[in-house]
Amino acid sequence: MNYPTEQNKAIVGRFNAECIEQGLPASFTELLADDVINHAAPAGAPNGAESFYYFLNEVLRRAFPDLKVEIHEQIAERDLVTTRKTIRATHSGEIFGIAPTNKKVEIRVIDIIRLKDGQYAEHWGQSNFADILKEISGK
Repeated sequence: MNYPTEQNKAIVGRFNAECIEQGLPASFTELLADDVINHAAPAGAPNGAESFYYFLNEVLRRAFPDLKVEIHEQIAERDLVTTRKTIRATHSGEIFGIAPTNKKVEIRVIDIIRLKDGQYAEHWGQSNFADILKEISGK
């Protein structure tokens, strides 16, 4: 099977720019399969495209409205794209009961995305987000 690895990397780049940075509803619809599986979601969290939209736009963006993504590296093989990136933002809104601190944060992320028909089908990820929450909560 012939996999368009450069095209897949571009799709992941678009997701980071249009969904994570800008929160564009049409891009979520275009780039996420309805039944996308997020293997990095907390136990009991819902899956599917709506869960990505909810977390990024209703949780993360409300707390960190100025977030910007810097992609450091992407590696593509078959239908998988691995991305190492940093999300930089200011904690200027409430998140999980933590009041705004106006602290600058850097969320370091490594994602693996499986694409199917030009859309995210599965996501695995590791980040320092738990450490960021501890840092802004002062605990």
